[in-house]
Amino acid sequence: MSEISQQAPLGDEVFELLGRSSTSTLATQLYKKGIRQPFLVGLSPVGDKFEGFVGEAYTMRFIPAREDIDPLDDPYRTGNVLQWEAVEQVGRRQVIVVDSRGDTSAASAGDMLITRAMKRGAAGFVTDGAFRDGHAIAELGFPAYAKCITATTRPASFHVAELQVPIGCAGVAVYPGDILVGDRDGIIVVPRALAAELAAPAAEQEALEQYLHNRVRAGESLWGVYPPDEHTLNDYRAWQREQNHNNETERVNA
Repeated sequence: MSEISQQAPLGDEVFELLGRSSTSTLATQLYKKGIRQPFLVGLSPVGDKFEGFVGEAYTMRFIPAREDIDPLDDPYRTGNVLQWEAVEQVGRRQVIVVDSRGDTSAASAGDMLITRAMKRGAAGFVTDGAFRDGHAIAELGFPAYAKCITATTRPASFHVAELQVPIGCAGVAVYPGDILVGDRDGIIVVPRALAAELAAPAAEQEALEQYLHNRVRAGESLWGVYPPDEHTLNDYRAWQREQNHNNETERVNA
């Protein structure tokens, strides 16, 4: 916990720039840094009322439940309250990330806990397991990602063992404070130490690729356009200058 508290804060601009970038763009940027597989494979957004999120990882680790530790006569009063503590501690720009060991035999959370996290200002809620109350979660319009939906309550299979420790989620290492970026395709993990360094190049790549996509969609061949040769890059820079000029003119005349 002491290492977490000593993490230097990231500026608003870092979050804003990363939020402009798709998971695919960030995967490319991370690949250049030698990080080959940072994507949480197999997780999908619950519902379609949000586009994505960017937030700092607040981690939660599950282990299998055991009958003498987690009595099943009342699943809401097992004494294992770490999950409640996490939801009541999570703050703005944090995303709860659950290591459910890829097990979907019971839920990692349901509508009540996810709603409370949303009200606390959390950026999202992610598990490599399942959620319950899928329809209710989908109606929240809050970034929630899971493998699937189940009705089975969490204590039937899981004990919440630790908070704010390094975990594995969908086969990817996640450390407290890492930056998670989600979109409609899924979620990518950006190591905290690389977040500020990658933010601007990722946003620039995103803008360039949107320009290139528009040209390919207009019917141009890939050759020379994707990946762009120097002529195409010069065209892009000229287009950028024109866009910036038009935007400045609109601002002055507003």
